[in-house]
Amino acid sequence: MAPTKLRPINSDLRQIAQVELNEIETRIESDIGALRVWLAKQPHLRSREDEQFLVAFLRGCKYSLEKAKSKIDHFYTIKTMMPELFAKNVMDEKNIALCRSGTYVSLPKPLGPGGPRIQLSKYSKFDSKLYKLIDLFRYQTLLMEHQIQQDDNCIISGYIEIVDMSNMSLSFLTHLDFPLIKRLGVFAEKGAPMRIKGVHLVNFPKEAVAVINLAKSLMPSKLQKRFFVYKNIEELYATIPRENLPEEYGGSNGRIAEIQAETEKVLLSYDPYFRENDQYGVNEQLRPGKHISADELFGIEGSFRKLDID
Repeated sequence: MAPTKLRPINSDLRQIAQVELNEIETRIESDIGALRVWLAKQPHLRSREDEQFLVAFLRGCKYSLEKAKSKIDHFYTIKTMMPELFAKNVMDEKNIALCRSGTYVSLPKPLGPGGPRIQLSKYSKFDSKLYKLIDLFRYQTLLMEHQIQQDDNCIISGYIEIVDMSNMSLSFLTHLDFPLIKRLGVFAEKGAPMRIKGVHLVNFPKEAVAVINLAKSLMPSKLQKRFFVYKNIEELYATIPRENLPEEYGGSNGRIAEIQAETEKVLLSYDPYFRENDQYGVNEQLRPGKHISADELFGIEGSFRKLDID
């Protein structure tokens, strides 16, 4: 039997978990127990140990215990190395405002009952005079923390990113932080339990090609292959059928204003959970064996010129 505190999943997700992720229901409890035994022996690592959190990493690693151990370690190692992104990240006024802006929304219905979660960005709604790009990324990490605990589709089937670049100010491109983007790519590959199934760039302006190609080149090779470009929303329909998009895009997957309001309510209810996060992390001085450095983990970042956009 699965642990009683583990949320039941629907039959579609159960089939995917069994066939694609090697989940054996009668072994889940012992696999979670094995992770807890391992965590107890890691003097450098303070991790959450509840069933839902640990099973997310097991599913994200297709039930390879060694890969799950590595991913949990990297999850907290990278979070500790990047306090500017992860530390003291709660539903404060800035995150509430970014939620209300509609720049980034997670759509209520996945791509089918057992399909991946769909997430939509519209950068024309991002006010670069009020916020930096890292502020948006901090908001997105709050959604990720909630999804680890609550979104079975995202954990089992992954997620799709749709980026609508229509009406985007080209000045937005000058705010891209390439070292930060590179670090986020490493986190997505080595630390996050959910898997990116695709990044779909829609209404792609030709002026952005060089900049986006540079940003993509900083990603791990596996992620680079999952970027797709579309001239307009109609082209996207061939990959993601219209009905899976919000009403504003001709679909039936919620209205953005209502999604924003519901997301704000849900994330505010999770604020006590977010406030607990700073008690978890890594102390490299206590790590057995070789310590991990930022240079080793992220590579030599070099310098990036400030972009001039005509």
